[in-house]
Amino acid sequence: MSDASDEVVRISPVKWVARQAQVYEESGGTKGTTVNGAPCLLLDYRGRRSGGWHRTVLIYGRDGESYLVVASNGGGDAHPLWFRSVAENPDVRLRVGADRFPARAERLLPEEKTRVWPHLVEVFAPYDAYQQKTSRDIPVVRLHPRRGGQA
Repeated sequence: MSDASDEVVRISPVKWVARQAQVYEESGGTKGTTVNGAPCLLLDYRGRRSGGWHRTVLIYGRDGESYLVVASNGGGDAHPLWFRSVAENPDVRLRVGADRFPARAERLLPEEKTRVWPHLVEVFAPYDAYQQKTSRDIPVVRLHPRRGGQA
């Protein structure tokens, strides 16, 4: 996988996400690092159809060295596009604050999701309401950092 920095990265078409991603990136990770008081990261991923790089802003929790993100889509009945793409192309790049590094995405098994869900709801309380709003089981994705190496 080549470095995302040497290719065009398409920013989310959602206006608030695009603005936040731009502020986050242009500040070197010193601004735009929260959403409604919750910590957020930038996720760069390969599109499942285009193969090109895309970027979105996601709220995250922690589990040891890993980052946890929720494919909530605001409680919508379809998985977000980023989730469908990382399911097919799990090698991603993250910016967490000033740090940028490769990572590998992995959907949590139900038992693991049950274990970490209370922490994620502490980070961002609306996740419980989102889960109740849809019949879809909202996935949780673990992002394993690969510092010092390629994703």
